[in-house]
Amino acid sequence: MAPTEHDFLALVKQISLLGMNLALIDWDSHTNLPQDGASFRGELSGYVSGQELALRTGSEMKTFIDYFTAHPEALDEKGTQVLRLVKKDFDLNHDIPAADYAAYQQVISDAQQVWEQARVAQDFSLLQPYLEKIVAFKKQFIPYWKRGQATDYDVLLDQFEPGMTVAQLDPIMATLKAGIHQIRHTLATRGTQPRTDFMSRAVPEDVQEQVVRDTVTRLGYDFKKGNLSRSTHPFTVALDRGDARITNRYGIHDFQMSLLGGIHEAGHGLYLQNINPTYDYTPLADAPSMGMHESQSLFNEIFIGRNAAFWQGEYGRFQAATGRLFTDIDEPTFYRGFMATKPTLIRTEADPLTYPLHIVVRYELEKALFNGETTVAELPALWRQKYQEYLGITPANDTEGILQDIHWAGGDLGYFPTYLLGQLYAAQFYHAMSQELPVTDLLASGDYAPITQWRRSHIHWLGASLTPQTLIKQVTGEPLNPRYWLDWMTTTFEKAYQVTE
Repeated sequence: MAPTEHDFLALVKQISLLGMNLALIDWDSHTNLPQDGASFRGELSGYVSGQELALRTGSEMKTFIDYFTAHPEALDEKGTQVLRLVKKDFDLNHDIPAADYAAYQQVISDAQQVWEQARVAQDFSLLQPYLEKIVAFKKQFIPYWKRGQATDYDVLLDQFEPGMTVAQLDPIMATLKAGIHQIRHTLATRGTQPRTDFMSRAVPEDVQEQVVRDTVTRLGYDFKKGNLSRSTHPFTVALDRGDARITNRYGIHDFQMSLLGGIHEAGHGLYLQNINPTYDYTPLADAPSMGMHESQSLFNEIFIGRNAAFWQGEYGRFQAATGRLFTDIDEPTFYRGFMATKPTLIRTEADPLTYPLHIVVRYELEKALFNGETTVAELPALWRQKYQEYLGITPANDTEGILQDIHWAGGDLGYFPTYLLGQLYAAQFYHAMSQELPVTDLLASGDYAPITQWRRSHIHWLGASLTPQTLIKQVTGEPLNPRYWLDWMTTTFEKAYQVTE
């Protein structure tokens, strides 16, 4: 009997259900797991990952792929889109020995727990042997994954941003570095430094959390389909469109970090909560790339959360929520202080103008690591060197340096450039939306529903049915163009800094 689309999608659903289990395990590991449970949790994660891999790359999946590749007429449009994605995944992973893949999952589970300990100890050497194993596994797997890419690092980039290469990224980063340098020079020579003393006022953590909850709710994040927990590093975990969870962190003297962090993660959650229900239990129920996913979190964080019009409407609510803490600060003064730009050691606390430089550091280190130009042991020193070169500051310890991100401990090498691409996509989407909606007026009014609906219908609803390149062109009418980001940053920061001619 010939394979049927129904049976094919049933297998895909089994894989999706295992993926949901892994997502739940991951969320719990970062929010509730006792320290002594780490090794047991690692075994569980490795076991479930092995089961998932067996279905994704097993003989039954191969039978479906071979048959439907030869008989495309046997699939409807949805089935064809699902086949495209599962075939790419199968081609990447079916040759990897299951035992090696399970061992790799065990290592990254252990590494993430050790990363937490290393941060407390401010000592990268605790994580180093685990990261060396992760890099070794990646290098072992790259020959299985490689499909004509020019470099080994291109292989890793493609897994997070399909089609992206070093040849494309290098000129983008060069353009942005030059543009950032020009903007910073303009602000330093013709701008007025904003007052910022009030930005470190002590805001109780419970107040910060309530502000985040209220703000992201107005921006469209649905708490009936998600929740907000605390973790060392903010992240989003999506089990399905009815369960897209976010986490955040808080610092009593850094309300901006928690507010923007919560708004950022809610952007991820908003994306996942609004994907077409037809795509449930398939790989279509996700963004087409990590860069596109980041575009929606960064759209929230930067193009809404740092928008002058947004604060015209939100500042009164913020003042009310924080009692008498900011009654002496008017909205224009607050906004200018909120937009102050200066180099910072921590990526997640960087302002959007200097943020790309943090990505450049990580991008260059990852490239060097997989091009054989450096080793894991040399990374901390290179990190300090590049931070001094690009940002003019040097980490005092590993926790505020190379240990600040969990990504490498989680095996996500090649991921960081998607944060930068996300900013570029978001700027281009914002420009396109502004041609159709009175965005400034909507933000100032506090009625964000039309903005949320525009994003839902143009981007979120489509899930992974289109490639990133197709989606950005369909929505904006042109390929990715970094000019929109530079133009927005120039206009926004010159206004905040009251740049004179």
